[in-house]
Amino acid sequence: MRANALLLLSATLVAACTTVQPLVEVSPSLTTLPTPSGATVAPRLAGAAAENCDATASLRPSTEAGPTVEAIRRRGRLIVGLDQNTNLFSFRDPVSADLHGFDVDIAREIARDVVGDPDKVEYRLLTSAERIDALTSENVDIVVNAMTITCARAEEIAFSTVYFEADQRLLVPKNSPVQGPDDLAGMTVCAQVDTTSLATVGRVAPAATLLGVQNMDDCLVALQQGQADAASTDDAILAGMAVQDPNLHIVGPSLEAEPYGVGVNKSQEDLVRTVNASLERIRRDGTWLALHRKWLSVLGPAPDPPEPKYRD
Repeated sequence: MRANALLLLSATLVAACTTVQPLVEVSPSLTTLPTPSGATVAPRLAGAAAENCDATASLRPSTEAGPTVEAIRRRGRLIVGLDQNTNLFSFRDPVSADLHGFDVDIAREIARDVVGDPDKVEYRLLTSAERIDALTSENVDIVVNAMTITCARAEEIAFSTVYFEADQRLLVPKNSPVQGPDDLAGMTVCAQVDTTSLATVGRVAPAATLLGVQNMDDCLVALQQGQADAASTDDAILAGMAVQDPNLHIVGPSLEAEPYGVGVNKSQEDLVRTVNASLERIRRDGTWLALHRKWLSVLGPAPDPPEPKYRD
């Protein structure tokens, strides 16, 4: 009897294990996924408006070494602040882990003229919020980090002449109805904190929700997870994000002009003039065009380098 019972139990278990159970469809909501670290709904900057000042005018170039440049040459290396999260401008190669990009090569060319060797560069990684403090505290010699020249920033630090001209635009999924700022009402727009981008979006799309993140890579994640409807920053940076995800594209008109300058401590005028002399050489000898073709061909044919503007 016991043997029969065991046989019956075994048959029951086998039948249960071999019975095909119906599949249950699981559809998790993307909005329940964790947001990128540090992401938060950003406060709107009341009264934010486009600037209109002469901050892009810099000091006339000079190859005569002053005290700051002499100190850098004695040290034997140029200390440059940048980040590692801006594809096409400054990013880590996934194989070699070396820093590459347009800004990295601009910094190398400046080092070539300042210390005589493009390899004599010490890179220090900074967030956007750390850039000005790093210069005022003299933790870095220069910042080359897709840094827009603004009136407010020019009160705290000095800038070189403009070495790249970008425009703030929108990055959206290819199936998005958003084609410009007029379509952003009720939408969530991602941008990096401590940049000009958030204030601009708040001005041109007052009915949008602003999602502030620590790095623009976080905006890429937020778009992919459905936590943002659009991302907004300089078109050159957005192009680097679109390269990483072909389901995204850049749309709409320019929301704001974004002239990039090399940041320098405000008291180090000789270094500003030396950097401007290096940028003059880079524009004149074809280096700028070569670097644009190398890194930024996704933006289209290389334009002429930005014309320098001087105030003395």
